[in-house]
Amino acid sequence: MSGNGRGSALSYPLPLEDALEPPAAWAVLREEAPVAPVVLPSGDGASLVTRYDDVKQVLSEPRCTRQLDADDAARVSANESGGVFNDSMAESLAGAGQQRWRRMLTKWFTAKRMTMLRPDIEAMTDRLVDEMVERGHPADLKACVGFPLPVWVICALLGVPDSDRDRFARWSDMLLNLTRYGQEEIDAAQAQFHAYMAGHLEAKRADPGDDLLSTLITTTDSDGGRLTDAELAATGQALLIAGHETTANMIGKMTAMLLADRTRWERLVADPSLVRTAVEEALRFDANPGFGMPRYVKEGVEVAGAEVPRGSTLVCSMAAANRDETAFEDAGRMRLDRSPNPHLAFGAGPHSCLGQSLARTELQTVLDVLLRRLPTLELAVAPEELRPVEGLVVGGLREVPVRW
Repeated sequence: MSGNGRGSALSYPLPLEDALEPPAAWAVLREEAPVAPVVLPSGDGASLVTRYDDVKQVLSEPRCTRQLDADDAARVSANESGGVFNDSMAESLAGAGQQRWRRMLTKWFTAKRMTMLRPDIEAMTDRLVDEMVERGHPADLKACVGFPLPVWVICALLGVPDSDRDRFARWSDMLLNLTRYGQEEIDAAQAQFHAYMAGHLEAKRADPGDDLLSTLITTTDSDGGRLTDAELAATGQALLIAGHETTANMIGKMTAMLLADRTRWERLVADPSLVRTAVEEALRFDANPGFGMPRYVKEGVEVAGAEVPRGSTLVCSMAAANRDETAFEDAGRMRLDRSPNPHLAFGAGPHSCLGQSLARTELQTVLDVLLRRLPTLELAVAPEELRPVEGLVVGGLREVPVRW
C-alpha cells in the first residue's frame, strides 16, 4: 500500500478544477476507497485517508508517527530532504522532547494570551488596510493584507525587529515550497535562518523583552530543565513555517469564500456577531488547504477495516474529512452559524496545531476589520477566475483581487 509500489495510484495532491471547490474525487474516495494508493510529488507511493473518523484516528494513533525520515518512509518531494516535514526542526523536537516542548509552549499559546494580543493585531490590520485603500482598487487582498500580517505577528511574538520582516517572509516561502527551490537553496535558507536565530537569541539573553523567546530562554520544565539553543531556534522556525503561509493563505481563501457568494458577506456586515462561527466554517469548508498530514506507520494498524502494514506512509486529508457527510450535516454547504463545528483543519490528537488560538485570533481580527472598514468589499474577478497556488505544502490562491 506504500513504499514505492504504484499500481493504479492517483497522483497526489489531487488537481483542483476550481480554486474554491473540492476535487470530485474526494466523495468517491470516501465512499469507495477510504485508504487509497497515491503517488507523491517525489514519485514515492503512499495511501490517502479521506474519511472523518479515519483521519481523526490516524492523527491520534501513536503507531502512526511523524518519523518521516525512516528509510522506508515515502518522501513528500523529490529534493534530498524529502520536503519540509523532514528538517532539523523535527529532529530537534523529536519524540518525548517534542511533548516537553509542547507543554512549555502551551502555557504561552493560551486563548487568554491571544486575546491580549488582539489589539496589536487589529492595529497592524488597520495599517495594512489603510495602505491598501490609499493605493486604490482593484487590489490584491492576499498581497496587501493576507501575506504581510502573519509575518508581522510572528516577528512581534519572537521579538524580531520590523526591519527583518521581509527576510522572514522569504525564508518561509523557501522552506515550504515543494517544487520551486533546489536542495542547495533550501539548505542555504535553513542555514541563514539558524544563523540569524543564534544571533537573535544572544541579543535576547543580553536584553530580554516581553516576547515569547525572551520568556522561553528562562522558562524551566517540571524537572527544572530549559530549552537548548537548538530547540529555541527550532521554535522560531516552527512558528514561521506553521504560522505564516498557513494563515496568510487562509486570510485570502476565507475572504474569497465569503465574497464568492456575496450574500455571505452581506449577512456578516449585518450581523458581525457571526464572525467567530464564520471563521470556523471557513476553516472547515476550505477545499484547498494543501498537502495534508503525512504519517509513518511504525507498527501495523487497522484503518477503515483494512490492515495497513508497518513501513507504510499515510497522508491524512483533513479537508476531505471536513466535507464528510457522516460527520457534518449539509457538509457541502457553507453555514456561517454552524455550531458545534468539530472540524479537523488544525489536526487532532497530541500533534494538533499548537498555534490554533493565534490563527483563530488573526482570522477573526482580519474579518472584523474588513467588515468594519470595507463593508462594500467584493471580488474584482468572477470566482471561477481565482487561481490556486501550485507547489506549496500549504494550499492557497495566487491572488485575491478585490474592489470596494
